Amino acid sequence: MKLRRKSKFAAEVATSSLNDIMFFLLLFFLIISTVANPNVIKLLLPKAASTQQLSKKQVTLSVDADKKYYIDKKPVDPANLENELKQIMAGIAEPTVVVRFDKTLTVQDLVDVLQTGAKLNIKMVMATSK
Repeated sequence: MKLRRKSKFAAEVATSSLNDIMFFLLLFFLIISTVANPNVIKLLLPKAASTQQLSKKQVTLSVDADKKYYIDKKPVDPANLENELKQIMAGIAEPTVVVRFDKTLTVQDLVDVLQTGAKLNIKMVMATSK
């Protein structure tokens, strides 16, 4: 006595919950990407045709539209900028500072900051938006 099934067994993968999982992963990565760089002060950066990435320890010098200076989100008096940079860069072999400069400021303000870096032999790299 041989019993047969009318249809063959077909393997199925339940995909109804995959949409939920993908939605939660998307939310997770969107939230994490906004928190990725906490040492950022909101500025309108000037535009550039090409960009360059740095792989070293970054010290960020930000200057906002009101000419307020920040080193890694810490407010710094413009008259004391040279001494603060000297203290921060004391033990670094190849000091590099990322300059985040508001686009509404004058070129002379930027030159003053770059001259401070040149006086201390610090490589200054300007951050721009693409």
